[in-house]
Amino acid sequence: MEIGIDKIGFYTPSYYVDMAELAEARGVEPGKFLQGLGQSKMAVPPISQDPVTMACNAAQDILTDEDKMAIDYVIVGTESGIDQSKAAAIYVHDLLDINPYARCIEMKEACYGATAGLQSAVNHVARHPESKALVIASDIARYGLESSGESTQGAGAVALLITTNPRIAQINDDAVYYTGDIMDFWRPNYSDTAKVDGHYSTVKYLDYLDKVWQAFKEKNQLALEDLQAVCFHLPYTKMGLKALRQLLPEATDDQAESLQAHFENSRYYNRYVGNIYTGSLYLSLLSLLDQDSQLQAGDRIGLYSYGSGAVAEFYSLTLMPGYQDHLAKADHEAMLANRNRLSVADYETMFSQTLNVDGSKQELAAEADVAFQLVGLDQHKRLYSRRQDNN
Repeated sequence: MEIGIDKIGFYTPSYYVDMAELAEARGVEPGKFLQGLGQSKMAVPPISQDPVTMACNAAQDILTDEDKMAIDYVIVGTESGIDQSKAAAIYVHDLLDINPYARCIEMKEACYGATAGLQSAVNHVARHPESKALVIASDIARYGLESSGESTQGAGAVALLITTNPRIAQINDDAVYYTGDIMDFWRPNYSDTAKVDGHYSTVKYLDYLDKVWQAFKEKNQLALEDLQAVCFHLPYTKMGLKALRQLLPEATDDQAESLQAHFENSRYYNRYVGNIYTGSLYLSLLSLLDQDSQLQAGDRIGLYSYGSGAVAEFYSLTLMPGYQDHLAKADHEAMLANRNRLSVADYETMFSQTLNVDGSKQELAAEADVAFQLVGLDQHKRLYSRRQDNN
């Protein structure tokens, strides 16, 4: 039985800051951000967008009424959740009008949470082939103004509908995973920004890639030549390039050239959005599918998922016949092209806006033409709006 990705959706907020301008404002050579990190633009979320609203905005256009009635498992992978108890998936389930006879949970393990959710969804659909599962990776990467991690911030969400007989890609039963207790990146409950040891995190990212890649090859009797492309978790796109270069000694010259070309397509969207934590790997996959004209049905794509702390996984998917017909490339490109460019000063102002933390009432201005938004707080409760034409 084939199980995998039947539909995929994407959302990023309608504001961004240019990385060259940010570099100049911070007294840094622009090349450090543009080439050194591989980032050109960074999505900036207004206060009216949070992991719940971005998740809904990513999923809304891919779901039909039939999908909503068949979905009985909703998983939101996030490390920027809004509540210590209530799952973001509960809010998403309600706002999207999904079948009430459903499980709804939130998964957290840094940037690995969505992959755990995806594999859980596959197992659920395997036991219940008539069901559909909705997996959404939604995050806001936030480190602080003028911090060492400021240039690797971002915001966005990727939604995946998991079904039998998928039209985009089958998820193969070949995953290998590895866990170790390390402190390369974390965010204590009392902090609204993350703590990170950047150099150490890069070392462990590459070390864990080696561990799961070697085990993946041994378990599945596969080699690099069996993969047409590899997608990586991309906190910044240069990280994925380092990871790819670690694998390339196993490739012939021709295959190395091909893998590098596919990689450039896979990091295109990420370059213009920035870090979206749990969604970064799946934004890279979407970018590859949208931008790469050389892929074809039957191609096997490798995926490397890494969540600091740390858990890593390597698995693959196989593209289905006609998968290109079920993508929304023009919509994704239009969304990125139509965003509003912020000056550095305006970005700093937007970044510094905060929600009340004392339970007092707060009203937020709504953006025009955005379907799902946070519109206020009252008695410690978040208040969301849903544009009427999405009911």
